[in-house]
Amino acid sequence: MMKIRPYTDADWPRVCEIHDAARRDELASAGLSAAFLTLAETAENEDFFDYAIRLAEVEGQVLGFVAFTPDELAWLYVDPLRYGQGIGSALIQTVLQETAAPLTAEVLDGNLAALATYQKAGFVVLGQQSGRMPGNERFAVTVTELRHPGKASM
Repeated sequence: MMKIRPYTDADWPRVCEIHDAARRDELASAGLSAAFLTLAETAENEDFFDYAIRLAEVEGQVLGFVAFTPDELAWLYVDPLRYGQGIGSALIQTVLQETAAPLTAEVLDGNLAALATYQKAGFVVLGQQSGRMPGNERFAVTVTELRHPGKASM
């Protein structure tokens, strides 16, 4: 049975493992493998610890995490060995339950699995935006901007 719980400092090594493995997949799907940086390299510059962070855990093993504010779902990563098992969807549902306002998210162009997961949860595509990659500004990126209408629509 999956348990969603708050992040603790003791979770840092596992969160880094999950991020780094899944980020490689995410960047590869967008043709941006050369842009990879570890979470340890980017967390401070991207204000990772300013977000509320929740973990998905099964039998004591952390399998994914989400980081969010009241109006933005900013980070969602699942252990690549556990893709397709509903972990990302469960984390999104947790955020939707904890936030009342409309929620935004962005998906790198080419990450069709993530896009489908967000849309399944009720996010709608607003459009695409191009710019520099946050945390690794040497790279240009295109993202699909998404929005969930919030609790009022649920």
